[in-house]
Amino acid sequence: MGKVIAIANQKGGVGKTTTAINLAASLAVMEKKTLLIDAAPQANTTSGMNFNPDSDSMHTLYEVLIGNIDISEVLLDSELQYLQVIPSHINLVGAEIEMLDIDNRESVMKNCLASLRNNYDYIIIDCSPSLGLITVNSLTAADSVIIPVQPEYFALEGLGKLLNTIKLVQNKLNPNLSIEGFLFTMYDSRLRLHNQVIEEVKSHFSNMVFDTMISRNVRLSEAPSHGKPAILYDAISSGTNNYMSLAQEIVKNNK
Repeated sequence: MGKVIAIANQKGGVGKTTTAINLAASLAVMEKKTLLIDAAPQANTTSGMNFNPDSDSMHTLYEVLIGNIDISEVLLDSELQYLQVIPSHINLVGAEIEMLDIDNRESVMKNCLASLRNNYDYIIIDCSPSLGLITVNSLTAADSVIIPVQPEYFALEGLGKLLNTIKLVQNKLNPNLSIEGFLFTMYDSRLRLHNQVIEEVKSHFSNMVFDTMISRNVRLSEAPSHGKPAILYDAISSGTNNYMSLAQEIVKNNK
């Protein structure tokens, strides 16, 4: 059965979508059957994988969650043999309201994924930068959560709120949810502040911080505008190497 990993942090701009796309692509390159789910209404993961989120002909996660179509009908093949994508749409904003009358509304995504889990080694969910019903659905469906953190003090301020949400989900909805790890993104080893913040986080969450850190890398920033993961845009960039290292670390930890 595939492992479901949610990538979550309610603070925007910390590298959630970059991590979702490039971790999924790296796992696929390792020949792990991978499904990448865009669970954010901004649909940045969808466009970053070269799909048009405004297309009228494309079914999305929105229709799945409100019960219009089966999840098997929204699967899209990517450029990578082992990677498929479930796209998003701005309509996902309205799904939270439309789901209010559904029984067990926090478990809709988990129930939808049940028929697919055996088809994949890993399912990566890019969560919305909020702690609303869609993110709660993602955390309820997940086995674990990766928390991308920018090594700056403002980025740490919201961690308490996210950890409280994770604890609530663990207590009420998904007792098996674990923290896969804190992932430092946009890291610059030359900056004293970055190193200080990393030491502080490690002192609190030592065994939950990934060894891999994602360095600032212009190729990671450029790749989405070309509709490609970094590994297809520049296979030898430091960003590509960082995410391959992260994928290897996750596979090793889950053996």
